[in-house]
Order: sequence, then structure tokens, then C-alpha cells
Amino acid sequence: MTTRFTKDHEWVRLEGDVATVGISTYAAEQLGDVVYAELPAVGASFAQGADMAVVESAKTASDVYAPVSGEIVDANAEIKGENWQIINDAPQDRGWFVKLKIANKAEFDALMDEAAYADYVKGL
Repeated sequence: MTTRFTKDHEWVRLEGDVATVGISTYAAEQLGDVVYAELPAVGASFAQGADMAVVESAKTASDVYAPVSGEIVDANAEIKGENWQIINDAPQDRGWFVKLKIANKAEFDALMDEAAYADYVKGL
């Protein structure tokens, strides 16, 4: 399983043609305690870079962008069930937002790998 990252701090993990998407540990740390998250409906389609979800903390609200184009096939039931704390506790594991059927694997391949993302975050 390969994980890639965007400059907007989303991560995407590809298994076959299904991509699991969430926000990075860095993003979760910058947000602080998450108090709300709005996820898209299953069946919705997004182009790469489109606003896909919203996450709010005591500090701010942030859009979550689609790191790759595709159609939503699953949304994290724990987050939809208002267990927003898992976004802080395990942002790159149980705190995933959605799974989508990827439309263009080249978009995934063009994203930063873990080493490149770590270097990117160091420069912020």
C-alpha cells in the first residue's frame, strides 16, 4: 500500500482502484481539537482539487480537497456518527474521511510520497 500526500495536507492510500482519503497528521495537529466534520454523500463525484469535505476545530474551519478525481464509494461511519475525535487520535488510520473509486491513476502517481511530504512540511 502506497500513501501519497498533497500540498493541502490530504493523504491518499490506493488499494486497487479505491483510494482512502484523510488529512495528514500535520494538518490534524495544526487544527487542534476537531469539533465537527462534514463528509460528502456516497455517489458524489469530485474532480482533483475540488472541495470535498469540511473539518472544523475550535481554532478554524478548513476545506478538505479531493486529492484525486473519483466517485465516493464509502464515508467513514465513525466520523458521520460524530466521533470526530478519531480525526485527532488517528488521522492517517481510523480517522480517514472517504473512500473513492479513482478516475485517473496518473493523478495519484503525481502526488508527493512520504519522504517528499516530510521535506515539504519541514519547510513550513
